[in-house]
Amino acid sequence: MKAVEVRVPHSLGRDEVKRRLEAAVGRARDEFGEKIGDLDASWDSDERLRLLLSVMGMQIDSEVEIQASELLVRVQIPGMAGLFAGRIKQGIEERLGGLLGSQDV
Repeated sequence: MKAVEVRVPHSLGRDEVKRRLEAAVGRARDEFGEKIGDLDASWDSDERLRLLLSVMGMQIDSEVEIQASELLVRVQIPGMAGLFAGRIKQGIEERLGGLLGSQDV
């Protein structure tokens, strides 16, 4: 497993970040459902979203922690997918940056 950590700045309140994350998970299910298989999202607490998904037969475990001025994303990338860790990290930064208004996408 390769661990990837991404920090995405934001200036939003916790409830708004949570609302946007929930909407993004719904869109991901609709848009990528056939490609990613099951996408399980559950809140461990008011600040921590846990995501489990499968891509090409690989299970990917991740969590998103809402902090005061940034999101902290941790992803466990299995096997050979670790070769794409840089691209995965960049994709997370771009998607969440656009979602939270901290980056033009």
